[in-house]
Amino acid sequence: MPLVERWHRWSRAHIWAIDATLAGLLVFVGLTGTVDDYGLPGTAIALAMTVPLAWRRTRPVIAGGAVAVAAYMHLAVLPAMNAVAAFAVPAAVYALAAYAPRWATNAGLVLGVVGGAAAGARYFDQYEGRTVFATVTSAVLVAMFVAGVWAFGRMRGLRLREMDALTERNRLLELERLKEAELAATQERTRIAREMHDIVAHSLTAIIAQADGGRYAAAANPQTAADVLGTISETGRRALTDMRSLLSVLREDSPREFTTTPGVDDVPVLVDGIRTSGLEVTLSVAGEPCAVPEGLGLSIYRIVQESLTNVLKHAGPRAHAEVTLRWHSDRIVVEIVDDGRGAAALVEARPGGQGLTGIEERARLHGGRADAGPRQGGGYRVCAELPT
Repeated sequence: MPLVERWHRWSRAHIWAIDATLAGLLVFVGLTGTVDDYGLPGTAIALAMTVPLAWRRTRPVIAGGAVAVAAYMHLAVLPAMNAVAAFAVPAAVYALAAYAPRWATNAGLVLGVVGGAAAGARYFDQYEGRTVFATVTSAVLVAMFVAGVWAFGRMRGLRLREMDALTERNRLLELERLKEAELAATQERTRIAREMHDIVAHSLTAIIAQADGGRYAAAANPQTAADVLGTISETGRRALTDMRSLLSVLREDSPREFTTTPGVDDVPVLVDGIRTSGLEVTLSVAGEPCAVPEGLGLSIYRIVQESLTNVLKHAGPRAHAEVTLRWHSDRIVVEIVDDGRGAAALVEARPGGQGLTGIEERARLHGGRADAGPRQGGGYRVCAELPT
């Protein structure tokens, strides 16, 4: 760390100690030449002008006011200028300009200029035959000197305020960055949880349905049971691959695994897979399909997947489901309806659960909306409208 920076940090941490030391030196100098020359009044005025300087930065208004009162008493009482005044008054004016509020800064300028002009007129032209011009010149020079000190103090104050503003801005930016990182982490956790739910719920539901069908078909048709076991194996491998790819995002000590992200074009394959699980599903497409972003395609796929998974779990035996993709010029409508138990399933098993919440979140993520609920006359309906 550079020496200047170290000194700056140390001095800011020990402001009062530094100012008290300097004030103590001025007190010593003032008392040395004042006690013998001006007696008790001069000593009291010298102390009143120097002691408050110990608080010139921590309490600038109080310290500056005390020095101003003592300086004007000096003008009224002492016949000659005390050497302490030549240091105390400029120090107080500088501190007011640099560290005090705006009103105290302006008041310090007025009091300093007026007092400096009065001191110049009274003390700096004490000789026989002095002229008015010399008196006015002395007053103007001292007043300009005090105004110059105030200007330097004002520049210092503006610089300090600018540094404080930059420090606060950096603090707010850092806080904003931390909040954004926390929000991003929360969103990522939500996304991973949603994907895990879709993968696990769909895969296990399909495996259970296929296993039940294979068990009933094993006695009458061993070949069908063997085909069902193959489907179960394929479904399990696909789910395991998807899980590994998803969980690799959370691992920092191993390379990430990537799989192809499913989209709208994979919906027919998904429907065929559900159909092999024993559910009658039909797929219809209306309108002219168009290319959609990868994220939107994944959301459409997951909405269909979650809806059909809920049909498998809750619609009951011999249910039929229909998947409809209606393409419009600016949006796509995804509708999944079934003729199962509908409202009765709500009481018995709460269809969807987190899955329905995930469907709504996916739709809102792309600026769309999703509705789900029982149909009149039986069955259940999920409808999502997403802008393309």
